[in-house]
Amino acid sequence: MSTRTFTAMVTSILSMATLSFSAQVMADDIDVNEIIQQAERAAYYSGDDGRSDARMMIVDAQGRKQMRQFTILRRDIADNGDQQMMVFFSRPSDVKDTVFRVEKRARLDTEDDRWLYLPALDLVKRISSGDKRTSFVGSHFFYEDVSGRAVLEDDFSLQEQTDSAYILRAVPKRPDSVEFDHYVVTIDKQSMLPMLIDFYKGDNNYRRVEAVLVEEIQGYPTVVRSKVSDLESGAYTLMEFRNITYNIGLDDDVFSERSLRNPPRQWLN
Repeated sequence: MSTRTFTAMVTSILSMATLSFSAQVMADDIDVNEIIQQAERAAYYSGDDGRSDARMMIVDAQGRKQMRQFTILRRDIADNGDQQMMVFFSRPSDVKDTVFRVEKRARLDTEDDRWLYLPALDLVKRISSGDKRTSFVGSHFFYEDVSGRAVLEDDFSLQEQTDSAYILRAVPKRPDSVEFDHYVVTIDKQSMLPMLIDFYKGDNNYRRVEAVLVEEIQGYPTVVRSKVSDLESGAYTLMEFRNITYNIGLDDDVFSERSLRNPPRQWLN
């Protein structure tokens, strides 16, 4: 082997080692906990409170469609902390005046409180913790998708990063409480919004939640169109948000049990 060839080989090995070391240092410098805290704030805690109108289109495996229309009111007790939410349905007629109420608890040892008011029966039905990952009013969204899964529920690790995104793997701390083994979430580095979440049972990617369209509203990057897909059947649900406003001054009465039967009309028109 010539001296020139040997020198080139050594230089190549040293370059690869340097790149590998740099990549490891970069990975070690990433605070995964801070990433998921920022992502949770961006996705669920913009402003102190907020209001939006939503339209949901449910498409089954045969292409048949159903529509749901509702208004969401939300108030934060603390960023990345406890939160209150009310969802008031207006269309179609079979779900009109149905109300979904959430008291979100940001502690692993305390379950969120969720209720569904069914006007036809004049019944307030409590949604048990075991039902939080079941269909939200017949859609492919789960109750937990709407109110948000607390980041404390899972262990996160950095799987990959690109120039534009962090890709994290999440494993549930209580695997017997959910239907998935793990999920992979892609977080946009600029907005810190979760843009894609793929759920797995073993190696089977069976469910996907994605942010289809993001706009900036009052300075907050906001998902205005989202989609949940059943990757096994091909069925999906699209949800679009309109008339989004933040920091509107919602008070305690809006989120009380009384609002289930007597909605705060001033915030719904």
